[in-house]
Amino acid sequence: MALHLRKSSAEAVPIDIAPLIDVVFQLLLFFMLTSSFVLHPGIRVALPKATTGRSVTSSTVILTLTKDHLIYWNDELVTLQELRRNLKETNGQQSILIRCDRHAYVDKLIALWDLCREVGATEVHIATLSE
Repeated sequence: MALHLRKSSAEAVPIDIAPLIDVVFQLLLFFMLTSSFVLHPGIRVALPKATTGRSVTSSTVILTLTKDHLIYWNDELVTLQELRRNLKETNGQQSILIRCDRHAYVDKLIALWDLCREVGATEVHIATLSE
C-alpha cells in the first residue's frame, strides 16, 4: 500500500501588522505617561534649616553657591570677576538672594556677602528652609 502525499502550494500569507502597531503605540504611551520629565533642571543645593527665617519675594538676583564652591548668577555659572562685573551693573538697585549649600564653607558665603555689600547692594538675603 503506497501512500501518496500531495505537496501543498506554498502561498505567502499576508501578516496583518495593525495589531502590532497598536501594541507598540500603547507601550510608548504608557512609558511616556509614567516617566517623569525634568523641565528645569536647576542647581541642586541642600539649604540649611532656620527657625527664624521669613519669606522674601522681592529678590531679583539669585546667587547660588554649591557644595563644590561654584558660583551661579541666576542659573549661569560665573567666575568671581564676572560676578563682580554683574553686581556692579545692578548698581545696588536689585535685592540679592544667596542660596548656599549647607556643605559649602562659611568663608565662601561671607566672601559672597562682602562682595555684594562692596558693590553697593543694600538688600542681601540668605535662603534657608523653614522647619
